[in-house]
Amino acid sequence: MLAQFFIPRNDLAEFWTGERCYITELHNCDQSPEASLALARVEPGVTTQLHRLDGVSERYILRKGEGTLEVDGIRQKLKAGDQAVIPAGAAQRIENTGETDLEFYCLCVPRFHPASYVNLED
Repeated sequence: MLAQFFIPRNDLAEFWTGERCYITELHNCDQSPEASLALARVEPGVTTQLHRLDGVSERYILRKGEGTLEVDGIRQKLKAGDQAVIPAGAAQRIENTGETDLEFYCLCVPRFHPASYVNLED
């Protein structure tokens, strides 16, 4: 019998999204509805899709690379170690302005559900 607090390992496979980036879901499960954690990877020269997350706030924690984050029309340069807090419902996208992959953690509160994602480019 497994302890109630235990969450078995998932496959941690990176996958491509229509948002123009790669995602690895590190933590997103029914046992923890209050938050989810993913690792995003954006290739050099790529800008992710302009979007918002309805009812979900997001924190970016940059792990590698550099880029420019845009939130509700305000642009901010970021580099490894920087963090950003993106309010629920805010229009957002990030551009990789460096020469290597941009990698950052995405901490969503409450947890990310595909239904919360709204494409603002269509």
